[in-house]
Amino acid sequence: MAERSFVSEVAQLRLGEGDTFRGENILAVTKALLECGVAYIGGYQGAPVSHLMDVFADAQPLLDELGVRFESSASEATAAAMLSASINYPLRGAVTWKSTVGTNVASDALSNLASAGVRGGALIILGEDYGEGASIMQERTHAFAMKSQMWLLDPRPDQAQLVDSVRLGFELSEASNTPVMLMMRIRACHMHGSYPAQDNVAPAFTTLDALDHPERDVERIILPPSTYAQEQQKINERWPNAVSFICEHQMNELRLGARSDVGIIVQGGLFNALSRALAVLGEGDYFGNSDVPVYVLNVTYPLVPDEIEDFARGKHSILIVEEGQPEFIEQAVNQILRQADIGTKVCGKDVLPMAGEYTTGVIQNGLERYLGKGGVSQFVPLKELPLSEPLPVRPSGLCTGCPERPLFASMKLIERELGPRHVSADIGCNSFATLPPFDMGASIMGYGLGGASSAALAGDGQRRAISLMGDGGFWHNGLTSSISNAAFNQADGVTVIVDNGYAAATGGQDIPSSRGEAAARGIRQSIEKAVRGVGIRWVRRVHTYDMQQTMRTLRDALTTNQPGPKVIVAEGECQLNRQRRVRPLQAADRAAGRRVLTERFGVDESTCTGDHSCIRLSGCPSLTIRDSSDPLRRKPVAHVDESCVGCGVCGTVAHAAVLCPSFYRVTTIEHPRWWERLLQRLNQQVLGWLLDRREAA
Repeated sequence: MAERSFVSEVAQLRLGEGDTFRGENILAVTKALLECGVAYIGGYQGAPVSHLMDVFADAQPLLDELGVRFESSASEATAAAMLSASINYPLRGAVTWKSTVGTNVASDALSNLASAGVRGGALIILGEDYGEGASIMQERTHAFAMKSQMWLLDPRPDQAQLVDSVRLGFELSEASNTPVMLMMRIRACHMHGSYPAQDNVAPAFTTLDALDHPERDVERIILPPSTYAQEQQKINERWPNAVSFICEHQMNELRLGARSDVGIIVQGGLFNALSRALAVLGEGDYFGNSDVPVYVLNVTYPLVPDEIEDFARGKHSILIVEEGQPEFIEQAVNQILRQADIGTKVCGKDVLPMAGEYTTGVIQNGLERYLGKGGVSQFVPLKELPLSEPLPVRPSGLCTGCPERPLFASMKLIERELGPRHVSADIGCNSFATLPPFDMGASIMGYGLGGASSAALAGDGQRRAISLMGDGGFWHNGLTSSISNAAFNQADGVTVIVDNGYAAATGGQDIPSSRGEAAARGIRQSIEKAVRGVGIRWVRRVHTYDMQQTMRTLRDALTTNQPGPKVIVAEGECQLNRQRRVRPLQAADRAAGRRVLTERFGVDESTCTGDHSCIRLSGCPSLTIRDSSDPLRRKPVAHVDESCVGCGVCGTVAHAAVLCPSFYRVTTIEHPRWWERLLQRLNQQVLGWLLDRREAA
């Protein structure tokens, strides 16, 4: 169950010649793939390209009509390995994932794919999660493209340009027999635009055709001596063919300006930010026109030496606007110009930051230094422009009602009882345990690697480490790298697998252990059976909302005399997905006049002590403080706001911690049954009678 419906977007996938596609850029890319005759599509969900997977999952009937194979891959490595179908067959294939973490996972398959080369076009659509909006370590895909000799597109974030990049990406791949990466930043994915649609094209050669006519070429096998010849082909054939194609089809853009003394070379993905900065400085407008000539690198690797030489010749200097480090493009441009004996000065990281996201403000500051305009008062400061104020800090956190919240609260309470433990965190929602108010987790090494991260700290049966892992991470990598590894080495530690039923952190996509309805997918696979199947003998299942049971199980796992690995499967449905599932049903019941029950929690401020340990232990966004209505009480009291979903964690935490009885539950019944109405009237009469007696006394 994805986080949003794509019914309207799926309908737009059927647009044809003469129609106009309107929507998010990442959705335009899904349409472009079908217009290019793609034969198979795969990928692993992750920001900011999850929508591509979600849309195709909802568009299965259309894909069946066209003869397109679609698969939600178990990992990025699985997706990358799909592209091997293009090695021997003229099949166009596309896969997607979040980079750079996903590219790291897929690196083995990608290196082999790049070595063998492809016959059919192979396109890898990457969510380049770089900058302050990222949820990963700060690295660039550029280094991987250079290492494996795969071509890297960084298109200008204009919808028509992106769609053209998909088409040209396939053609570039086929012309050079090389996989092509198409990089999309978060903002580029979620920008809206339009482009003139074309008819969808069924693949000229399908996966069924490949099965009917199997082929193999020993020279494409990744074994010596073929690998030696493949390396030579990369450099002597594929690279020159790629440069010729890029130049012939003008994939990079030259935007001439009035000035001839300076110029700017910019990554395509940064063009919009550069244009705005130039407009602020009075060197251009907000529509991409500028007085300073700009060479837009929609292909950042490989570079085209002839185009760079022509652009730089006769100029005093050029500025390279290249986000992140190392400064690969700047180094390459310097080498190209020096070898061509062109004396144009190359500026870049001397006026722009070596690391960090290149926002409009950052680029403006660098341009001011480069163009010598620092301190010129007639130019409007960026901070005075609309939508340019810095955003407030908003650290990541668990959602209201998240089932992982009581689990982490239970762990904190056990920590008070048994002392602190080393905790290895993991990728996913459970990684937020490292932040306040829980402050647990000493490392995050990779998806499904929570257990492996504690491998060196197996313990002696007295001081056991705890490892966290989500159900998505478990199926992605954790079953082998963490659980099976612990069984093989008989590591005496505790692994907690948080089973919330979905790939919750990426939008609620189904995974093998999901328990809903998923057509054409083999779900409802048991995590517990899989764990026992690789040799784990001590396995327990708990429900996270039952904190007393969770604490007993944690205590047992940490103190038992039984050696070897211990695994706790902590079950609790993702609250966001639960609301997506339940609310439409409740709305239908209301409309039909059927009984609907909702629960909310509150705090009785007359009994609240103002200790606020409940907030420190749960950290729920709906749990806050407000001034007491009692003028004699100075301390603010706890308060539950309207965002409460009635999970009961706050009250459970308070009682588990033996704090206070301030929490109460309010049950609202719409369209109650006759006996509930009668019971309510009796309650009101009894309460009225008791109040009258108190007043009389």
